Amino acid sequence: MRRIFLSLFAFVAGILPAADADFHLYLLIGQSNMAGRGKVELQDKVVVPRVLMLNKANEWVSAVDPISFDKKIAGVSLGRTFGIEMAKANPKIKIGLIPCAVGGTPIRRWQQNGDLYKAALKRAKIAQKNGVLKGILWHQGENDSGKEATAKIYEQQLHAMIAAWRKDLGDKNIPVVVGEMGRFFKTAKFKPTVDAALKALPGKVPHTAWVTAEGLGDKGDVVHFNAAGYRQLGKRYAAAMKKLLGTSK
Repeated sequence: MRRIFLSLFAFVAGILPAADADFHLYLLIGQSNMAGRGKVELQDKVVVPRVLMLNKANEWVSAVDPISFDKKIAGVSLGRTFGIEMAKANPKIKIGLIPCAVGGTPIRRWQQNGDLYKAALKRAKIAQKNGVLKGILWHQGENDSGKEATAKIYEQQLHAMIAAWRKDLGDKNIPVVVGEMGRFFKTAKFKPTVDAALKALPGKVPHTAWVTAEGLGDKGDVVHFNAAGYRQLGKRYAAAMKKLLGTSK
């Protein structure tokens, strides 16, 4: 009985055994639509068993929104719903979200020598001490859609970034899911070029998937999804990730 109590206490406190094979980790990277800008509601604050997040202090805590801490305006994101859906697929596992997205950032800062890449890699390595990294979620592109020069090299940089993550994280086949930018975002002239690169990814890079943003609304600023849109996007990311991992549930 005492052992069970201590085990339960450790889980609630976020103290997990080293490299727990049943603690599945997911790295969340990109800009503001990955960090999340949706309005937080009571449902987003409910503690969900087996879904944790690595907070700013690199501590495992319950995943409640906002899970990101990039800016004070962080809100509901796709991450929490993604974690919930992944946990549903297997009652024996725990899910650990590693939020690293930063609003307004270009993909160049997510290249292997970029500051945001290095910061995220550091957090991923810390997380790997406790669990097993199962996949990467990427949602970004708005920043690079405004100029022809950045849009033209987006695909090249996207592929290079994925190759770098796989090398540095020690898994050449780690699944990567990317998402379409909001269809309401129409102010950037070269958005179609970036969107095309994202959509074409699965046909060019193995073990990757793309999810659509069809039917998802914005929060009123024609840049960010609304809370309902983020939750739906999280379900779509989870469905794509489960398919890549060979999990049908």
